[in-house]
Amino acid sequence: MIIGNGRLYTNDSENLFLENGAVYVKDGLVEEVGEFEHLKNKYPGEEVLDVNGKLIMPGMINAHTHIYSAYARGMAVDKPQRDFNEILENLWWNLDKKLTLEDTELNAYTTYMESIRNGTTTVIDHHASPYHTEGSLFKIAEVAKDIGVRTSLCYEVSDRDGEEITNQQIKENVDFIKAYQGDDQNMIKGMFGLHASFTVSDETLEKARVAMEGVDAGYHVHVAEGIKDQMSCLKTHGKRIVERFNDWGLLGPKSLAIHCIHINTREMEILRDTDTNCVHNPESNMGNAVGCTPAIKMLEMGLRLGLGTDAYTHDMFESMKVANILHRHHLCDPTVGFMQTMTMQFINNPVIARNVLGGPELGVIKKGAAADIITLEYNPLTPFGGNNFYGHALFGMTGRLTNDVIINGKLILKDRQFVNLDEEAILARSREGAAKIWPQM
Repeated sequence: MIIGNGRLYTNDSENLFLENGAVYVKDGLVEEVGEFEHLKNKYPGEEVLDVNGKLIMPGMINAHTHIYSAYARGMAVDKPQRDFNEILENLWWNLDKKLTLEDTELNAYTTYMESIRNGTTTVIDHHASPYHTEGSLFKIAEVAKDIGVRTSLCYEVSDRDGEEITNQQIKENVDFIKAYQGDDQNMIKGMFGLHASFTVSDETLEKARVAMEGVDAGYHVHVAEGIKDQMSCLKTHGKRIVERFNDWGLLGPKSLAIHCIHINTREMEILRDTDTNCVHNPESNMGNAVGCTPAIKMLEMGLRLGLGTDAYTHDMFESMKVANILHRHHLCDPTVGFMQTMTMQFINNPVIARNVLGGPELGVIKKGAAADIITLEYNPLTPFGGNNFYGHALFGMTGRLTNDVIINGKLILKDRQFVNLDEEAILARSREGAAKIWPQM
């Protein structure tokens, strides 16, 4: 397939922008980048997707979200949510208990579909459905295969629902990792999920360590999202969260440390020195009133900090906009935020995704990279090129401008319509499922 006749932004510094560019895709990978007419003439028998002047760019990557939260949209909760712990207990830990495998399947469909509609081609998820744990990750993976999205999955282990369920959660993680850890595919991979320090005991971490012996995968865990998490760790374990997780061997280049709001300089040094991937979720942090991740300092110190949504949105362009202004506002400094946000999304997220999924390069259009490509109906009102793409991306683009989506070389969304999905039927089933659960909240 040749995707061309549009402005091409590659995110590849050696060949950053072509005014009338094209991409030749073969066997799920980018085979060649060049001028549209040149590639058409060079490969005369290939299918051509003529984008008619639209922007062609790499698919967006969401480094942290929660598929299980899908039913929460529009849902009323008649219980107090006066602080973060009450939000967890009365909203999220109440909702996840209600989810069946069918609900998980529907949540996966709707989350992946909305992500794709917003130009996201890689989704790193952190799942919970404690009363229907067994098979939950496999059910999500079935949906991912059906849609054709690239994804990393894990189950968030915690002690909050009893030892039997905790043991099931550990087993679900390890079984899934083993089932998808082969090098023959990088569309779906597993990680070992943990909820947070204050919900996992040392006994549970020991079980996890034993279960993960000989298993090649990292950990995906919330780190110091709320101040009470850090306080609990100091009181219970006599050390800070990152120190505790490091002592248990949870950190490293295949692991994800999410949020990292209430961490100090020593913890940042540990995360940096262990080459652990960290993920910032600005809208969720603001919505939960838990504080602001010290993203500027983390990046200055050399940490690999990426960008996620924590399911607050599925539009990474939106997450970028908020990340930019949050740090300016928080630090009262208009000189920060812009380049750091671009670094998180366009430089660090591709590395993070490749670290957990393996395989070819992601987030870039160059020979040998994964053919995860989107087109946007973006008609700039000012001059536009490789030298000011970031400014246009932040202040002009939104996910809803997405017109076409190609993942692993396959056309998933064409002219804003899913190629092989009955979207309306899926949404109707989701509304029915949510309507059954809402009265229980």
